[in-house]
Amino acid sequence: MASSAQSGGSGGPAVPIVQRGIVKMVLSGCAIIVRGQPRGGPPPERQINLSNIRAGNLARRAAATQPDAKDTPDEPWAFPAREFLRKKLIGKEVCFTIENKTPQGREYGMIYLGKDTNGENIAESLVAEGLATRREGMRANNPEQNRLAECEEQAKAAKKGMWSEGNGSHTIRDLKYTIENPRHFVDSHHQKPVNAIIEHVRDGSVVRALLLPDYYLVTVMLSGIKCPTFRREADGSETPEPFAAEAKFFTESRLLQRDVQIILESCHNQNILGTILHPNGNITELLLKEGFARCVDWSIAVYTRGAEKLRAAERFAKERRLRIWRDYVAPTANLDQKDKQFVAKVMQVLNADAIVVKLNSGDYKTIHLSSIRPPRLEGENMQDKNKKLRPLYDIPYMFEAREFLRKKLIGKKVNVTVDYIRPASPATETVPAFSERTCATVTIGGINIAEALVSKGLATVIRYRQDDDQRSSHYDELLAAEARAIKNGKGLHSKKEVPIHRVADISGDTQKAKQFLPFLQRAGRSEAVVEYVFSGSRLKLYLPKETCLITFLLAGIECPRGARNLPGLVQEGEPFSEEATLFTKELVLQREVEVEVESMDKAGNFIGWLHMDGANLSVLLVEHALSKVHFTAERSTYYKSLLSAEEAAKQKKEKVWAHYEEQPVEEVMPVLEEKERSASYKPVFVTEITDDLHFYVQDVETGTQLEKLMENMRNDISSHPPVEGSYTPRRGDFCIAKFVDGEWYRARVEKVESSAKVHVFYIDYGNREILPSTRLGTLPPAFSTRVLPAQATEYAFAFIQVPQDEDARTDAVDSVVRDIQNTQCLLNVEHLSATCPHVTLQFADSKGDVGLGLVKEGLVMVEVRKEKQFQKVITEYLNAQESAKSARLNLWRYGDFRADDADEFGYSR
Repeated sequence: MASSAQSGGSGGPAVPIVQRGIVKMVLSGCAIIVRGQPRGGPPPERQINLSNIRAGNLARRAAATQPDAKDTPDEPWAFPAREFLRKKLIGKEVCFTIENKTPQGREYGMIYLGKDTNGENIAESLVAEGLATRREGMRANNPEQNRLAECEEQAKAAKKGMWSEGNGSHTIRDLKYTIENPRHFVDSHHQKPVNAIIEHVRDGSVVRALLLPDYYLVTVMLSGIKCPTFRREADGSETPEPFAAEAKFFTESRLLQRDVQIILESCHNQNILGTILHPNGNITELLLKEGFARCVDWSIAVYTRGAEKLRAAERFAKERRLRIWRDYVAPTANLDQKDKQFVAKVMQVLNADAIVVKLNSGDYKTIHLSSIRPPRLEGENMQDKNKKLRPLYDIPYMFEAREFLRKKLIGKKVNVTVDYIRPASPATETVPAFSERTCATVTIGGINIAEALVSKGLATVIRYRQDDDQRSSHYDELLAAEARAIKNGKGLHSKKEVPIHRVADISGDTQKAKQFLPFLQRAGRSEAVVEYVFSGSRLKLYLPKETCLITFLLAGIECPRGARNLPGLVQEGEPFSEEATLFTKELVLQREVEVEVESMDKAGNFIGWLHMDGANLSVLLVEHALSKVHFTAERSTYYKSLLSAEEAAKQKKEKVWAHYEEQPVEEVMPVLEEKERSASYKPVFVTEITDDLHFYVQDVETGTQLEKLMENMRNDISSHPPVEGSYTPRRGDFCIAKFVDGEWYRARVEKVESSAKVHVFYIDYGNREILPSTRLGTLPPAFSTRVLPAQATEYAFAFIQVPQDEDARTDAVDSVVRDIQNTQCLLNVEHLSATCPHVTLQFADSKGDVGLGLVKEGLVMVEVRKEKQFQKVITEYLNAQESAKSARLNLWRYGDFRADDADEFGYSR
């Protein structure tokens, strides 16, 4: 117990030891429990019975194990005596002396209010108020007993307490141990505070309370929390969980036998869920803040004073690792503050529970909305096993959920607070594998997106184990939103018929596309949503009015082709293809746009113009040097815009125009303005033929300069050979590369897959090769393109159409390779295009037209142009084509296929 003192001189009669303690509980009008001061845990305690007096016995409930036993009521004036002591002593410091101890261990003594025996004598006060009597047969043979006798006589004279008139029946409580209808009882109080006395503390969060004034004795569980408990073992003993005893003492020392108010909030069997209010504070929040309790989901929803306060108190204890949280590790403990909370721009919505955001650093990150589950198929309904599942359209409410997020978020800046990181999980028999997920609360304009989604019935809330801390920081709001959605029958909780989205996918379906084309052409501008971006100029669109999906190709431009996975090999993408794809994604993915459909290709893809916020995407790509103008744009109303955008991009010499060099004025002059065809042939040396029938040539006049530069460069390299592995290739860099012949040539790096795979273009010869970086070196400044520009120039044949059919194109390329590769020819520029100049080529000796020869052999078709200056040569080409057709050469071996089958064969008239 607390401090004690011995008084009296030596040799005199023994004087009882004065001991001190704090009153924990009043058992009756003549018995209390005192405790010491806590030191590292709950303090010791003992029961003290008042000597020489007797007060009435309080009511007792019959033992459940004795079915025949009856409840014992209060004796008259027993409860007022208890209340007199409770109000006077609870929580106060008292001193006491032990005068007698029975063999059974019961201790009897005197109790004084205060730190010494000069304080109020509690026994005398009880007797003086008529709430206790002297024990029968007690003789007044000492001063203490004399004072008790005097007090009793005074009480009798004043008719106090039990000495008043009547039998004291009005002091007997009508105790009610059970409630017939707990739910009705709780509802009848309308969450108004009820006065009560806490009679017993079972554990930190469960108490027995006496509700006043009707004397209901009820068990109250604190709403929203749970403290460690005492586990009952098979032998009847109780084993405390860690911090159970401490939590119980925390509640006892503050509430036991205190006057409180209780808000009755709900019921659980015969137990009532409530919040206990004390003038000094809310015990629920205090227990959480001190680390004696944790929040529980099943009852926090009924807590009427704000679930967020409980979560905040729990969070306070977690952050400081108090008591039950001593080993706590926050779900985001390993993240820097900048990675826990940040502002980002939403670029894409994935299904209905995840978004892709762009960080300030320019990186992309996938964020999953914490603690919600998107709509999903339940059981076997809705899914036809013979039909491929399209989650967005086939899962009920998935489309509505995605659209809600898309319209709210795409292109907007949001606040992201990371709640937890869900680690990657391997696949099992029933669950697919998941990569690591960043789960967060996403807000925009103060609105929690997940909560909004749940409140509309477009997602459900995930339930967790009580000890699972990986959940939304606004989990209670999510549960409340779900409860509202269920109550109002919203979305997934609706009893109405499930909405069905019949969306026709006509991507790649040539037959359907042909039927649909005239309708789209007549419609002019149609509204669409960009569902997917395959590349800079190839997109998948959803047309809401027509409820269909189409593949859409941007007209008028030639965009760098992206990497493609073909059977048996991976076809590498062209330079800046990834940049073009990213540009288009950032601009239009999942945005609402307008499209003008002009035509379609043989694969069933529609070709046309796409507008967003008044801007033409084709023009924007050209403007940002991510595409070139295609000759097909000439007949379009957007041709002038495209040309001016391309001219501006060329001047900046960026991206696809990084190596652009202005043609001499005489070559750049538009041929269209000439009334007669200009025939000014110059000698060239053909060095390379490409697979699409383009070719590279060197100007014969500058050939000697190249030979001299190559000789000097190789001499320089042999005297100062590059250190193997010292050069780090970067795309766009000029370098030297060792060809298969063992000689060094000037080259440009087009792509770096790895140090073992570097794609280079030989700038003086036009051929390409994949080399390890060990066969590359830094280009000495004395031999750079400033000293001598790149000598290989790309051209295409004028007036012919290259076959799109692979076999036919190969035949034409093989013929050209045999005839002109590594030979000298004569070249005349006929007209310009977005990619390279189109020319006619003559054999140096016979002056025969190479392109005309291909037409005569039936290897290519004629491209009919309408310019007046070309009509003479076009007529010659067409006559040659008719001759090849009559002789059924190559392309024409099955007759004139163009009338009905041109698209299937890859041609257009």
